[in-house]
Order: sequence, then structure tokens, then C-alpha cells
Amino acid sequence: MDESEYSEIEAYHSRLDRSKGFGEIYDIVKDTVKRSLGEYRVGMMLYLDSLPLKLGAYHRMGTNIIVLNRSLIKRIETSTNSMQIVSSFVYCILLHEYIHALGYLKESDVRHLVYKVTEEYFGANHLATDLARKGPWSILRGVPLNVVEAPEHIEVVKDFEKTDTMYIA
Repeated sequence: MDESEYSEIEAYHSRLDRSKGFGEIYDIVKDTVKRSLGEYRVGMMLYLDSLPLKLGAYHRMGTNIIVLNRSLIKRIETSTNSMQIVSSFVYCILLHEYIHALGYLKESDVRHLVYKVTEEYFGANHLATDLARKGPWSILRGVPLNVVEAPEHIEVVKDFEKTDTMYIA
């Protein structure tokens, strides 16, 4: 790895470590995908909902919506003191769903692309790359996932995607 590649990887480490909220992590997702795959999509919206803990998020094809599991994110936040773990987990989940939103349907293809993009921009030794390789649930060993959470109202994440493009809903 040459010095410029190392510097770029360090810059992405720093961006993810400093990220505050879903919108900033999503900006990193869009940036890394555009640079790695040459593809992008604008106008996405993020919703938080209480879903079964074994489901991280989903994107319904043909929509501009990603639904992220609020209960799972809360579980991760309460099981660790590390914002790097939370940010890396959210990055991998949003990256996975964003790649689906680009039109990739086959799970094995999406998982491969999540690993490719993550390893390219975070390096082989970063936690996000490890989660992409092993699966994001690898950090949840020992955390009960069969707990039924009380349902909450679905919530729209404000300022998720910053774009100058106007859309009619």
C-alpha cells in the first residue's frame, strides 16, 4: 500500500470515528460506493422502526426508503461504550441496503460488494471491514436476540440525505 492509499484509508477512519448521526455515516456510504463502484443514487430517506432483532434493516425495491431497526441499534448502543462499534455497525447495515437500492438483488452479490467497498476504503484491519467479512451480527455474540421489544412508532430521520435536488413526494 502506498502512502496516498494509506492516507485515504486514515481519512475514512477519521470520518467514521467523528461521525455524528445516521446522515454523516450515510454520506460516507455514498462516497465510498461512488468511488468504488462508480454508482450512486440520490433522494433516499431513512426510517427507524422496531423490527425483529435478527433483521438489521431493509429496502423495498422500487422505493427510496431504507428502514433501519431502531431496537437493534439501541441494543448495540447499550451493549458497548464504543462509538466506533456503533458507527461501524451502522455503516455496514446502511451500505448493504444502499447497494440493494442501487438495484443489486442477490444477497451474495450484495455481501461481496459490502466487503469489497469496506476493505478498499477502511483497510483489512478496521472493525467495519471485519463486520463486513464476518457479518454485522458477529459483534452481538452473547447478546440475546430473541427478546421481543415493545413496538414504537416509525420515525423519519430528518436531514438524512443532504441534497440540493428537489423531489415531489
